[in-house]
Amino acid sequence: LENSLLTQPWASVCFGESAFIAKACFRDSGYVLLISDLSSVWYESADTQAVGQRSKELNKRLTAHVSSFLHRLSSLMSPLLAGQPDAATSFSCHLTPGRLSVHVKSELSGLPFYWDFHCSSAPVEMVSRHLVRPLMRMSLALQSQLQELMVLLLQKDAEIDDYRESGAALSRDRLRTEPFQEVTFLQNFMAK
Repeated sequence: LENSLLTQPWASVCFGESAFIAKACFRDSGYVLLISDLSSVWYESADTQAVGQRSKELNKRLTAHVSSFLHRLSSLMSPLLAGQPDAATSFSCHLTPGRLSVHVKSELSGLPFYWDFHCSSAPVEMVSRHLVRPLMRMSLALQSQLQELMVLLLQKDAEIDDYRESGAALSRDRLRTEPFQEVTFLQNFMAK
């Protein structure tokens, strides 16, 4: 499950009034949930046994196979992670040192459906694997693209200068651009 979680994108989510980024992976064998407020990272991994036990505790009136509960949890979390939360489902959270509890309230077959995700602090290796390394790789890729684009802009400016020296003129003056200033651009980029 955790390897499948690596392929899931991070999404901005709100649990009550609190904003987080999160990603999740649901399968018939259980689920993994990873949540961060960019200061701390919490996770929960639950197998079918844990899901079955918790579903009995929280939903005494509902009897269904564990895979049905997992499917329901997935169908509740998927819209939230896609940025389209369901108005009929409410999420709230409670934070204590080292723990984050996310409470879900919804309906299933006309009956109230409750779920609590009990997340604990994620180990350093998990934070590194799911957050730090991907961010570093993305930062390096963007720096490389930035360098390529700056070289391309400088080449375009040289090409335009060559056209001007050959006597070419713009037919529409509104298309005129200033030459690219690499140092100024980098200073502004770093300041932002």
